[in-house]
Amino acid sequence: MPLPVHGRLVLLRAFRRDELDLLVGSRRADRPGSRRRLAELIEHSGQLWRGRIELAVEAEGRLVGDVQARQPEHCLPPGVFEIGISLFSEADRRRGYGRDAVELLTTHLFAERAAERVQASTAVHNTAMRSVLQRLGYEEEGVMRAFMPSAAGERDDFVLYGVTRPEWRPRRRS
Repeated sequence: MPLPVHGRLVLLRAFRRDELDLLVGSRRADRPGSRRRLAELIEHSGQLWRGRIELAVEAEGRLVGDVQARQPEHCLPPGVFEIGISLFSEADRRRGYGRDAVELLTTHLFAERAAERVQASTAVHNTAMRSVLQRLGYEEEGVMRAFMPSAAGERDDFVLYGVTRPEWRPRRRS
């Protein structure tokens, strides 16, 4: 991916070394070795490395989040990527940054990474993310019950969304 990539509202780019502390804080990386692993991730940001492409989301000249595409070896079939996004501050949500970043990354995966399918999941109660995915043309495919451990020690249901290459391309031309 030639970086940076400009969208309507955000810039997708590689992380800079000086952003390590912000990334550590955003991930609540308090396990031993977490800081070192995130430093390695920053070193390889923007590249497909260990089955991940990790990018910084910048808006209004500041880092507001991160977006990633995952294709772990032996976990997903060839041509399938799973994406995720995190906006660090509540003040930066519901401003279109997430939608712009997801659209840019999805377009890149189909155009440059030979993706045939891109998928994303989110908590059933995350109506904002569900709305973003639906507006971009991702189809709801089902609920994964008791999928993600929660902070309360329970497990949250997650909804799986997907979009395929033929579904994405015609919409981009219109």
